[in-house]
Amino acid sequence: MKMSKDQTGRRILGFAVVASILAAAGAAFAGTGQPTPWEVTLQGSASPVMDNIIWFHNFLFWLITAITIFVLILLIIVAVKFNAKANPVPSKTTHNTLIEVAWTIIPVLILVGIAVPSFRLLFQELDIPKADLTIKATGKQWYWTYAYPDNGKFEFDSLLVADKAPRLLGVDNEVVVPVNKVIRVQVTGADVIHAFAIPSFGIKIDAVPGRLNETWFKATKEGMFYGQCSELCGKDHAFMPIAIRVVNDQEFAAWVEAAKKKFASNPTNEFASIGSAAR
Repeated sequence: MKMSKDQTGRRILGFAVVASILAAAGAAFAGTGQPTPWEVTLQGSASPVMDNIIWFHNFLFWLITAITIFVLILLIIVAVKFNAKANPVPSKTTHNTLIEVAWTIIPVLILVGIAVPSFRLLFQELDIPKADLTIKATGKQWYWTYAYPDNGKFEFDSLLVADKAPRLLGVDNEVVVPVNKVIRVQVTGADVIHAFAIPSFGIKIDAVPGRLNETWFKATKEGMFYGQCSELCGKDHAFMPIAIRVVNDQEFAAWVEAAKKKFASNPTNEFASIGSAAR
């Protein structure tokens, strides 16, 4: 059955609306803590910063969708009403003051509407509040070393364990932090540039040799959360995951006491960790 031009336009518009609704619905069911099969949205939030990142992402998504639909409608109207068959004698109109003012002012207002929440989000990410706990993360080829300067100054290496779930994200020594506490993360590199990234916490910062960068997060729920090095750092770039376990205050205190004993004999723990990974 042959469809009219109006029916075709309505069908295209309907497909666009359905696609946008499905994408937004997918965000509501996004997993938390680690990637999930067939996931096309952001990982679920577990921090205030990630809450705002998801809000800003959805805000931009709907704004871009509205602009795209509006432009599509204009294109369809132009194609239908102003083709050579419908207008054998073309209009000689060259200026329209109202339209010219509108297409200048409206984009400016749209950009201002994007800039305000964007700058607010950047400020939230970069303005580190008073920390309850400081962790130093050092990127190495190809694993992470973590230090707890506020809790006895012990440190340990964290290496990929190939047969540990989830695949390519499980490690031998996890970072442990308390829930609902501000965690300041000091990040540096020992050899080349790495990047410390945890999607569910909304953090990603370069680990640069000779430079100490800082970021922060406040985990709002307990559980395991995973990230990876997000800077191409060498042949084993894909095999230096980040695993953070969020626990309550009592469990964290118990873990700290156990960690002081476990890592006391060899503070850097490098050779022990490398041997463990080889096994």
